[in-house]
Amino acid sequence: MATSSTLGDYLRVRRERLRPEDVGLPPGGRRRVPGLRREEVAFLAGISVEYYLRLEQGRDQNPSDQVLESIARALRLDGDAVAYLRELARPARPAARRPSRPERVSASVQSLIANWTTTPALVHGRYMTTLAANPLAVALSPFFAPGVNTLRAAFLEPEMRVFYRDWDEMTAKAVAYLRSVTGPLAGDPRFLELIGELSLGSDRFRTLWARHDVRQKTSGLTRLLHPQVGPLDLRYEKLALPGAPGQMLVTYHAEPGSASYERLHLLGHLAVPSAPARPSSPAATRP
Repeated sequence: MATSSTLGDYLRVRRERLRPEDVGLPPGGRRRVPGLRREEVAFLAGISVEYYLRLEQGRDQNPSDQVLESIARALRLDGDAVAYLRELARPARPAARRPSRPERVSASVQSLIANWTTTPALVHGRYMTTLAANPLAVALSPFFAPGVNTLRAAFLEPEMRVFYRDWDEMTAKAVAYLRSVTGPLAGDPRFLELIGELSLGSDRFRTLWARHDVRQKTSGLTRLLHPQVGPLDLRYEKLALPGAPGQMLVTYHAEPGSASYERLHLLGHLAVPSAPARPSSPAATRP
């Protein structure tokens, strides 16, 4: 994942998504390629065109911090994108691979979320597979049940396009978030298999992945449509679990007094705290 060619791809994509007027340059005449020209990025970054070309072509693997900062300013990268750029330019040495162990959620965390009767909560692992979920989360969507890969479900399950009223926005944020956390998974066969499957199975994912957007957004608003209680506008929070690398606690809540709050409360009464039903389609349930 984090190779010199990946760095070059990232620079090219970000360059092509900027217009001259975005960076204070005159539009100029007709352009054969979208976005900025290489010489314009080099000019804005204060480096030679030849050197920038070597970076895009993957022929220079050791850009200095000063060069990276200059290019980041030229391409108008924000904090998350700058961190991703540095990660691509300074890939960590791959550690000796050990036999992978099944990811497990601690008993204390499982007990904690099980006692949240008015807050849907789940824990997903490094591959976006749900490791634990409370009954209200499963009542919110069977694709939040343990063993289901939420990323795979979002792109490959038709029901999710109805469930997420903001499906386009949600999927864009999900892929941008995925890009921001890929560093530790560089070269991981299971992760690469997941990316390959989604790229083959979803035009939407393939397009978003090629955009190289990076955003480590861990809170926000999502708009859902539940088949029993109707529309829900819920705030979500993603919290990293200390001592459990790659595990994220995801919670949903509604504004007190809102219609969504009343509907979520009703869903809590409808939720059955027995073994959750699994989705019928096998596509989302592979780890």
